Amino acid sequence: MSAQSQVLFLGGTGYLGSAVLSRFLALETKHQFTVLTRSEEKAKLIDQIRPGQVKAVQGTHQDLDLIEKLASENDITFNCADSDDLDLTKAVLKGMAKRKNATGHRPILIHTSGTGTLIDDARGAYPSETIYSDLRANPTGKPPVLFLDSLPPTAFHRNVDLEIIEADKQALIRAFIILPSTIYGINKTELAEKGVGNPQSQQVPNLIKASIDRGRAGMVGNGQNIWPNVHINDTSELFVKVYEYSVSGKKGNHGTSGYYFAESGEYTQFALAQTIGRVLVNMKIAQDTEPTTFSQEEVDKYYNGSYYAGTNSRCRADHSRSIGWRPKKTAGDFFASVEEEVQQTLARSKKD
Repeated sequence: MSAQSQVLFLGGTGYLGSAVLSRFLALETKHQFTVLTRSEEKAKLIDQIRPGQVKAVQGTHQDLDLIEKLASENDITFNCADSDDLDLTKAVLKGMAKRKNATGHRPILIHTSGTGTLIDDARGAYPSETIYSDLRANPTGKPPVLFLDSLPPTAFHRNVDLEIIEADKQALIRAFIILPSTIYGINKTELAEKGVGNPQSQQVPNLIKASIDRGRAGMVGNGQNIWPNVHINDTSELFVKVYEYSVSGKKGNHGTSGYYFAESGEYTQFALAQTIGRVLVNMKIAQDTEPTTFSQEEVDKYYNGSYYAGTNSRCRADHSRSIGWRPKKTAGDFFASVEEEVQQTLARSKKD
């Protein structure tokens, strides 16, 4: 990493954010990190991790004046928090604009969006042939490959992403948007081990929880929809690569050219549900390995009526790989991780 910078970290106590922050701390930089947390208990833990290098500030994402102030005091902001909180993003951008005015240099924003921006309304009925690239488009290919600028402004996450892109266009910031897919793997990083970060993601554990509750693996529709996946450690490494590029002094690859997918394989929801089913049978929690379709009542119960779990979201991380990102985990590792996810889910449910 480069010379010492002031770094603001939003979402540093979450699953992804704590893993990313742990990865940067492992680099033993001299950067000064400020981490926003609503929890007094976690604030104390954060202050003990690297005294003098990492400090906690108590506050919530609704404390917009505080967030604006913090963003105005830092050279780099990582937002690993809520990718759909437009008010939060606007407060960050206002603060970063003040930083630009004060220093004459464009501060860096590394923002977390997600491949949920690519979803359709398949409801598990079919796999999509449309694939998006973070680097180039080939709409005449089979299957067609599209770029993110072809998405409508109404797409999931898109209103926040476009607000960030506009700030980059106005030369107020340099924006880099990372779009993880289904992140999997137990978070075993320093912050998680010390009780700061969450150990599990949401997509796979949520499907596991629903399957355990109903006594059989479940899926939306026929589970034919396709999503990409990426391991938590590989995702953290992408943040490092994007950061290194952002401070390298090289021009371009930010703003409208600054999208970075995180994916290293694909899965159908049926295959994931079937794998969960096998694990549940082996653990004598279920009697049949084959998943069945969620009823409308179950969709309401487990997903608040949303069919998000039955959508398609397909992409290729061409841009991410072009800057040197090399994910180590494969699609096989994704399915192999399910047993540990089930064990962790059961262990956490007993604590709750």
